[in-house]
Amino acid sequence: MTVYNEYNDVLEGKCPFGGNTIGGAATSKPTLSDWYPDRLRVEQLHRDGTAANPLADFDYEAAFNAIDLDELKADIKHFLTTSVSWWPSDYGNYAPQMIRMAWHAAGTYRIADGRGGAGQALQRFAPINSWWDNGNTDKSRRLIWPIKQKYGNALSWADLMVLTGNCALEIMGFPTYGFGGGRRDAWEADDATYWGPEYIENSNPDSFDAMVMRSQRWTGEPGDANYELEQPLAASHQALIYVNPEGPNENGNPADSAVDIRITFGRMAMNDVETVALIAGGHAFGKSHGQVPADKVGPPPEIAPMEAQGLGWANPVGKGFAEYTMTNGIEGSWTPNPTQWDNTYLENLFAFEWEKTESPAGALQWKPTDPGAPTTPDAHLAGVTHPLMMMTSDIALKVDPVYRGICEQFLADFDYFTQEFSKAWYKLTHRDMGPKSRYLGPEVAAEDMPWQDPLPAWDHDVVGAAEIATLKQSILGSGVSVSDLAFTAFSSAVTYRDTDKRGGANGARLTLAPQKDWAVNRRTVPVIAALRSVVDDFNSAGSTKVSLADVIVLGGCVAVEQAAKSAGHEIEVPFTPGRVDATQEQTDVPTFEWLAPVVDGFRNFVMDDSARVAPKVAPEQMFLDRAMLLNLSAPEWVALTGGLRVLGCNHDGSENGVFTDRVGTLSTDFFTTLMSMDYDWSKVGDAGVAFTLDNRESGETVYRATRNDLLFGSNQQLRAVAEVYAGSDGHARFVRDFVAVWDKVMMADRYDVK
Repeated sequence: MTVYNEYNDVLEGKCPFGGNTIGGAATSKPTLSDWYPDRLRVEQLHRDGTAANPLADFDYEAAFNAIDLDELKADIKHFLTTSVSWWPSDYGNYAPQMIRMAWHAAGTYRIADGRGGAGQALQRFAPINSWWDNGNTDKSRRLIWPIKQKYGNALSWADLMVLTGNCALEIMGFPTYGFGGGRRDAWEADDATYWGPEYIENSNPDSFDAMVMRSQRWTGEPGDANYELEQPLAASHQALIYVNPEGPNENGNPADSAVDIRITFGRMAMNDVETVALIAGGHAFGKSHGQVPADKVGPPPEIAPMEAQGLGWANPVGKGFAEYTMTNGIEGSWTPNPTQWDNTYLENLFAFEWEKTESPAGALQWKPTDPGAPTTPDAHLAGVTHPLMMMTSDIALKVDPVYRGICEQFLADFDYFTQEFSKAWYKLTHRDMGPKSRYLGPEVAAEDMPWQDPLPAWDHDVVGAAEIATLKQSILGSGVSVSDLAFTAFSSAVTYRDTDKRGGANGARLTLAPQKDWAVNRRTVPVIAALRSVVDDFNSAGSTKVSLADVIVLGGCVAVEQAAKSAGHEIEVPFTPGRVDATQEQTDVPTFEWLAPVVDGFRNFVMDDSARVAPKVAPEQMFLDRAMLLNLSAPEWVALTGGLRVLGCNHDGSENGVFTDRVGTLSTDFFTTLMSMDYDWSKVGDAGVAFTLDNRESGETVYRATRNDLLFGSNQQLRAVAEVYAGSDGHARFVRDFVAVWDKVMMADRYDVK
């Protein structure tokens, strides 16, 4: 029998059905994923729903805006310079500890799919709460609970964690760039995000190092031309926020570490200047903790004993905290004054030569070779000092020529360094929030940042019902087919990602680089030219103006109305005007490239080199991921796909999945064909990616399909929904449901009216 783990990796000779073990006792029973590891987990579309949210009916925006932000910040800053006996503050100041908490909350963000980030306070839940790189962040959150308790539901954990990080920087003399509230908390663990292919071996389930991770996310070795990190991953290793501070696989090689830093920070949307600013700025404060070997520290929060009440990493050595604290195993501080914003981190990094040494926990770190180098005070013992410390990832900034050049600029101009770190911190902690219109509070930075995907201000009246009717007639008279209109509108909107609120139809970025050049969008080019003529004619005829973004979406609405009419249903598709057209200068081309789909099952698209990008992922798994990014339910996914197929919305105009001879009619033919037993499906070749639908009697090929079509008949949950629409009474319901999900996708990015 071939046995798999949860990532579909073969584990020879290990049965997954015995459950997880803690101290030898089974704690769980086999799951569906254990028995059927290739099963498409459609239920992931319905995670974190309103049933799990005790505040589903709560107006968080109004409640947050009613908070006196000055009073809140004063409460936080007062707390930061106190100390409690159960977890004393280093140097009498919790600020460095809280910066780490906020940074690690935000630092999970990755640009490939917009997942991670501080936006939902997922640091509270598995698996992030128990990553070894997040050791003792559970203490940080518990320390600020009295502040959360005071402000109650008006202050989310997500907002509190980031704001506490800002306040921590400010009390140590650093000028922050701003703060925007508005983050809503999640209410359950994230079991849907793919954090990596590694599997776990339990060596000692009762210890801190119980999770021995076998890294499988890299191709090649550092320095090789083929050295590459698997997409969509960003961290260099499972359970890390960024890179291994001891170098790749603890090799202690700064040059190799620089390679990992550039790749991982780049995957987290940071350029070289921002990367150096964040590392050098963050390491100006606080210390690292490595007084106790990992095998002496208890399990993380998610598998800690009941009596620990959610706190993990129990340390039995000495007092278990203060001078005995253990987090990542590296011990010491980077600067002589760890609670003051200054430039001594970079000054010391470049002023001295550094040699390898070991922490008390046995971790690799570096110390100055010069015995006259400055020292740093002990965080808890009066009159005790220690040598300065650097990590391999710090030395990397000195040996990499590009990073070194940036460091030298920061050394020469401390004000420039301060500004760059301030802006990079603002980006780090707000990157996943989407457009600036979603930010709340009086400290939102006035400047429009390129990473916020800014849009021009609305400078004319919005078209009304009469103008919309005129535009519809112009679109119908343009000669563009129903299929092309629907495809173009959908292509404009489908880039939306609910994870980081990027993409969508507002801005008409479909007409700009890089989206206009994507292979999946080639079919839209002549359609956009025709619709641009409609816009120009309308705007030259009177004082009321319309944007191309609005006309692209309106063209889709016209197409759906005509398709429904052809099917015998007179409907009006909702249309909300008010979109604007972004400029090329407002479009950050390198980061928008990450929105290009590898697989888009909605348009039956698979990138030519998808096997290189996602070699182990089936197209239908990536189709599910795309549905998740659009925030669709399973019924919405089914209805939307079935409608797009009969509208003929394949990216290349192919017949795959178009199970109808009435293309452009909003029929249920896609579903009735899939449900029919009059036909037989056959693979084309051995790859299992192309199929034909053959008449059982004659053997004649009737239709062709891909995996992204047959999925809706093979997956039992999706088939159950498809049966609803394939029934004799399903047509009216289908038209209604398709129109609803169509409007949802078109409006996904309209935060200006939400």
